[in-house]
Amino acid sequence: MNIATTLHSWDESVALFERRGLPVSSYENLYEESYDVHSGALSIDGHLDLDATEPYGTGYVVDGDLDVSGAVLNLDDGCPALIVLGDLRAAAVYLEGDAKLLVRGSVHVEAFVGSMTDKLVMLHGDLHARVTVLSAGFEPDLVEGILHGPVLAPAYLAADYPALAGAEAVLVPEVLCAGADDDPDGQGVFDTPGVHGGRLQSRIEAGLPVTLAGGLPGR
Repeated sequence: MNIATTLHSWDESVALFERRGLPVSSYENLYEESYDVHSGALSIDGHLDLDATEPYGTGYVVDGDLDVSGAVLNLDDGCPALIVLGDLRAAAVYLEGDAKLLVRGSVHVEAFVGSMTDKLVMLHGDLHARVTVLSAGFEPDLVEGILHGPVLAPAYLAADYPALAGAEAVLVPEVLCAGADDDPDGQGVFDTPGVHGGRLQSRIEAGLPVTLAGGLPGR
């Protein structure tokens, strides 16, 4: 994957963030290092696998909308940051490693999935998802707009998401746990009730729909 970028110093990156209205409360949590900046909207065919990219700086800044035909993926620790100064549209977002994801606008996905807590995820617009799946203590640090769509999460997050949905009413059968002995990921980490984390991840990586509705919201 080749993303045309220009390396910006931290001061140049901050100046860009300020011109685009990205709040200080968001970018102050980034590493104060250089960033690879793509000027204007960016379309990517296939997945944007953050673990596999090799920016010159600490991460990518898209100075416009980002449209990914596949999923935005982060499965390992140490991946680069992704800062989108417009809207983000993708088939899915799946975050399991050390993700740093900032979006100035809104996010449009079929599935927004996060597991584990060592992340920085701040969305300054709406989150439009056919399903949001939260596991192992993960929550976005910020959804400044409205979270549209059902949320699947463990009971300890019920106070924050009182209208929790049942997995079987939202997800395709292939990603549901078959029973009490069906370990979601082989390690007992993925703790969203009724959801098999490994099969959910595999299906997203294969580019297959994971919700009964299927596809992006609004399409």
